[in-house]
Parts: sequence; structure tokens; C-alpha cells
Amino acid sequence: MKLIVMAMLATFVLSGCASVVNIPDPEMPVLVRNTNTEFNNLPAPATGKLVAAVYGFTDKTGQRKPSDKMANISTAVTQGSEVWLIKALQEVGGGEWFQVVERVGLDNLTKERQIIRQARQSVGDERELKPMLFAGVIIEGGIIGYDSNVLTGGAGVRYLGIGPSTQYRQDIVTVTMRMTSTQTGEVLLSVSVTKTIISSGSSMTVFKFFDMGTSSFEAEAGHTINEPVNYAVRVAIEQSVVELIKEGEKKKLWKYKEPASTVTLLPRAEALKKWPQYKGSLICNKRDLCRPK
Repeated sequence: MKLIVMAMLATFVLSGCASVVNIPDPEMPVLVRNTNTEFNNLPAPATGKLVAAVYGFTDKTGQRKPSDKMANISTAVTQGSEVWLIKALQEVGGGEWFQVVERVGLDNLTKERQIIRQARQSVGDERELKPMLFAGVIIEGGIIGYDSNVLTGGAGVRYLGIGPSTQYRQDIVTVTMRMTSTQTGEVLLSVSVTKTIISSGSSMTVFKFFDMGTSSFEAEAGHTINEPVNYAVRVAIEQSVVELIKEGEKKKLWKYKEPASTVTLLPRAEALKKWPQYKGSLICNKRDLCRPK
């Protein structure tokens, strides 16, 4: 009889846990968007887009995924972070800053262009392929640090076998990025950005003995939140692009485009002298006072 009661009690507890614990439902794929206000609202460059090439953005840490129980073969960070860099360059400042050319898959691109040439020659088509766009700058770098368990801690209390507990852990990922001139080979800019990764877990435990210590009852509920490492790498790369642009503006490698509402109208000759890059695209009024378009 006692076994039946215990079985019924266990069934009741398990069904209760299943109803209390909020198990997430499967979700449909969603488009990855950047919600960083500074990333999206950077002023456009006054001189137009920079043509940039990305050959790679590699994991230089050699770090394996941390594990307290076994040696883990999986790497701690993504091995394809150049895709996040390319995406960030295309989207920063509303897409007004960089024109990115393909270099990661350059072999595939070259082979495809060769196939096009051969196909055209076989049918007597004499049209020439357009020359490939060359880059003014190369942007590269990598993930140079992944430090796990930089900060750990927790707290818990138990009275008569009943009590809550909380634990947390902090990791840090570090990325570095540089911009190199293709004409001189000079490293124009270099920045480094760190991003913390927080993992936390909370639980509630009940452990009681009854029947003169011959039987016991134990129940536990809790949840764990782990900040995705891939997300941390992505936002660190995006912030590196922002810092690269801001550093270049400080070193006067480029200037931000002035908002049209704040630009002073100047006579045409003075406007051409101040804004030579806008020759042919000045907006002038009836008094021949002009500003950039």
C-alpha cells in the first residue's frame, strides 16, 4: 500500500513540475538584425563609400569549449566569424560606409569567371567580362582571446532541507580589428573590443527524511541562462567596426557628412573649393548659393 501511495505521489509531483516549469516552444527562424543604436545611426562619410576587402577573420585563441568533466573537441568560438564582419561592414551606418568585395571565396569567383569566358568563346561571343573591383583597404583581424570562468560565484541557503540557490559565471571574448591601405601597406587603424558572456542558474531544492529516517523525499526545480557565445562574438565585431570608423574620423582619415539642414550655403566658387568631391552634384538656389546634395 505504501508503495502505491509513493508511486501516486511521485506521479503527482512530476505532472505538477511539468505544468509549473515553462518549457519553451519551438520557434520559426528569424532574421538576425542589429539593434545597436550607435551602429545604425552613424553619420555617413562625406567622401562616399570605401571599397573594402575581407580575406578572413579567424579564431586565434585555439580555445576549446570549457568543460569540467571531460576534454572537449568543440571550439569555444565560431570558426567562420568573417561572415559577421562582412555583414557588419555592409550594414553599419545604414549601409553608407563600405562597399565590400568578395575575397573569402576568391578561388570560386575566379573559377566561375573562367567558366563564363570559356562558354562565351565556344559560341563566338566576344563580350569581355567587367574587371573585378579592387579594394582601397583591407579589413582583417581575429578573435584573440576567450577567457572562461573569469568571475564565478553564487549563494544559497537551506533550512530543514528546504532552500534556494543561485550560481553565476562570467567569460570574456576579445576581438581585434585593423584596417590596412592596399596602396602603401600601412596599417591605418587598429582597435580591440571585449565582450562579457554571462551564465547563471537558479534552483529550489527540497530534501526531507520521514518514517524515522527510513524514507526520503527530494524535489528540485530551476533554470539556467547561458548568453550565446556566437552572439557575443557578433556584437563584439559590430562594435569593433563602429570603433574603427570613429577612430578614423578622429585621425582625420575621413569626415562625417554634414546634415543638409546644418550646411551653410556658399557662393558656387567657394562651395566648389570647400566641397570639391561634390563637383557636379551641388544644389544651388536662385542666388547661386550652393550646398552639397
